[in-house]
Amino acid sequence: MGQTREPERAPGPDLSGLKIDERVRRGGVRIPWRLLGVAALLALIGSGYWLYGRTPIVEVAAVRIIPAGRPAVLNASGYVTPRRRATIAAKITGRVNEIFAEEGMRVQADQVLATLDDTDARARLLSAKADRDATAAALADLRVNLANAERDHRRWEQLWKERAVSEQSVDQARTAVDSLRARIALAEEQVRAAEARVNVAEQDLENTVIRAPFAGLVVSKDAQRGEMVSPISAGGGFTRTGIATIVDMTSLEIEVDVNESSLAKVSPEQPVRAVLDAYPDWKILGRVRTVIPTADRQKATVKVRVAFDHLDPRILPDMGVKVTFLGPEPPAAQAGVPQAVVPRAAIREEGGKRVVYVLRDERVERRPVRLGEAHGDEQDLLDGVAEGEQVVVKGLDGLQDGQRVQQKR
Repeated sequence: MGQTREPERAPGPDLSGLKIDERVRRGGVRIPWRLLGVAALLALIGSGYWLYGRTPIVEVAAVRIIPAGRPAVLNASGYVTPRRRATIAAKITGRVNEIFAEEGMRVQADQVLATLDDTDARARLLSAKADRDATAAALADLRVNLANAERDHRRWEQLWKERAVSEQSVDQARTAVDSLRARIALAEEQVRAAEARVNVAEQDLENTVIRAPFAGLVVSKDAQRGEMVSPISAGGGFTRTGIATIVDMTSLEIEVDVNESSLAKVSPEQPVRAVLDAYPDWKILGRVRTVIPTADRQKATVKVRVAFDHLDPRILPDMGVKVTFLGPEPPAAQAGVPQAVVPRAAIREEGGKRVVYVLRDERVERRPVRLGEAHGDEQDLLDGVAEGEQVVVKGLDGLQDGQRVQQKR
């Protein structure tokens, strides 16, 4: 029997060159100091992320205290509107030659805003003056002839008294005088008519100059040099009907829509407090000027106009405004009770209660509060906070009472 051959094995890796470092045999490997420093730095960064990366970052605002005033009886929204606002247009149709009005420019009454092409108007004025002068010259000639005819008439009357001429000759002389007087009267009327045509031509020339009807602020420039303008849109879409829009800044007031069901809370001369959307921290005092005696049946509202107690350059037409109608003065016992004011963003509703989070020693404290009047982006609080305390206004999501937070710098 033949011997069984073992299968041939594939050659493996040569491990004969491997050996254990003598430093390991003696107790360990020496780690370089530089590697230890990097490891310590990474550990420090990791611990900082664990400590601060999970700490919420919040923004805070200080609590302000203001004295209590008149209570609010009604809130409404509206816009700043001027009582006097005019779109200045030309009285005639013409091409704009020069325009001097620009948005934001203050103008005085009768200040020139634009000029139209006056070529035709000047030509008509020259023609009217020429007609007047020609008629006036003819009138002078008629007056000279009348003086001569009156002398002839006197001579003929003298001769007729002496029976040297016939009565017919005297009548002819008298007729010549009367005719010249009639022609002079006609010429005088023609001169007056020519003078009237001159005045019309001068007015037409004056109409090429567009002036401001009152002092105010230019809020819109509606035409450009070279465009056609007209008091009516006679030229279709290519003809402008206005030059510029002017607002009398001294006539600014507030117009709000008040629901019919709340109209009984509004009366003339009632004090109000207004807050412009552009300046939520600025409270403006005013009074009800008038209640427009008609209602909007579609919206079931009545327009109320409010006058400012004092105007300010920051108040601009068409600004949005929130108006709080104030009630009577509080009793003397309550007049001095202060109220805390915080941003409305600090108010949260949790468990059916209104709360704020007060920052104290890098931790937040949850406090229930009672709300007072809201005006603009601010909210009056009747209790719960004290003056100078800081309430969280941003980063409120997920906050818990007593949680450590980091204030945003």
